[in-house]
Amino acid sequence: MSRTLALILAGGEGRRLEPLTRDRAKPAVPFGSRYRIIDFALSNFANSGVLKIKVLTQYKSDSLNRHITRGWRLAAMLDNYVETVPAQMRTGPEWFKGSADAVYQNLNLITDEEPDFVFVFGADHVYRMDVRQMLHFHRETGADCTVAAIPMPVADAPSFGVIEMEPNGRMVGFQEKPKVEAAKTMPSDPTRILASMGNYIFTTDALVREIVRDAGRESAHDFGKSIISEMYKHSRVFVYDFAQNSVPGQGPKERGYWRDVGEIETYYRSNLDLVEVDPVFNLYNDRWPIFTAQHNYPPAKFVFADRESERVGMATDSLISEGCILSGGSVHRCVLSPQVRINSYSQVEESILFERVDIGRRCRIRKAIIDKNVEIPPGTVIGYDPQEDRRRFHVTSDGIVVIPKGMRIEGQR
Repeated sequence: MSRTLALILAGGEGRRLEPLTRDRAKPAVPFGSRYRIIDFALSNFANSGVLKIKVLTQYKSDSLNRHITRGWRLAAMLDNYVETVPAQMRTGPEWFKGSADAVYQNLNLITDEEPDFVFVFGADHVYRMDVRQMLHFHRETGADCTVAAIPMPVADAPSFGVIEMEPNGRMVGFQEKPKVEAAKTMPSDPTRILASMGNYIFTTDALVREIVRDAGRESAHDFGKSIISEMYKHSRVFVYDFAQNSVPGQGPKERGYWRDVGEIETYYRSNLDLVEVDPVFNLYNDRWPIFTAQHNYPPAKFVFADRESERVGMATDSLISEGCILSGGSVHRCVLSPQVRINSYSQVEESILFERVDIGRRCRIRKAIIDKNVEIPPGTVIGYDPQEDRRRFHVTSDGIVVIPKGMRIEGQR
């Protein structure tokens, strides 16, 4: 594994996660109470022994850079590292034109390290994966490029690259985000497509050749649209079945779990899935842990138990992070990031609260995502009157109320 290099693409704008990405890059959005989305990709590499990792950043990258710099320190003496690489504009005064151009503008990272194999992975998916198994498949097939893939409903075709392959795993067709009616379905199941996960392994010479070739022609300069869609026609591109990947401590339900949390609705559902009694994705697998930055916060605290007046500090079916105080208020089916405070007589249900959210007394809140540093005035009601919520906040088509970072909220009369 010492002859490998991981490039994690973390430079996208994340428009579909607005307003959560108004002040931060999508990979820096909190997930599962105390993690950031990028922690899942980084943890997969760390657990797999791939310990030379470059994170390519661009938009609104300060919180992402800070999280990685302070929380992801590997052993420099052993030449292990996780390093952020901002847009350097080495080829001219231009931002990255696409994911392939991001790698082209940073080819020096590859030539300096001289790896045999390069992982090119996205930064904004939630999953567990032993990447050594994918590398083994890549080497066994003699591939120039290997693409990780997973079956998805055909209705989701417009969101993914759709793959056709031979029985031996070689790619013979690729459609980038086709319309549903035009999507090539799986021969064994006409209701599903074989979707690219946006995770690739390249033999180094093949990657450099394809990236340089793409840079010299008119294209979208994107790995799906521009590299993979052309490369399979003249090179050995193989498809790795992610459903066959397994990690230590993983239950049978979790095998094949992969979520693109790039939209508010999916992000919300994926978070609340974690509070189930037996969740599909288990955060408590200590044989393949999810790593993140550690903070010196005190333990979570629950105070007051006056059931007659309903002043009870209580949480049920919830994830509660360190530093939280439930001071006579209750939460049910919630995900609380560090240093959240729920004050007396308040009730919060099916909601995601980011760091340092303060819920005043006698509030009623449900089906909400509240970003960090928001103070909810006493007596506020959110999630019960859609018309009133839309007047004050961002509300999705599914009725999820999203309150952006640091928003000042006036008390209700």
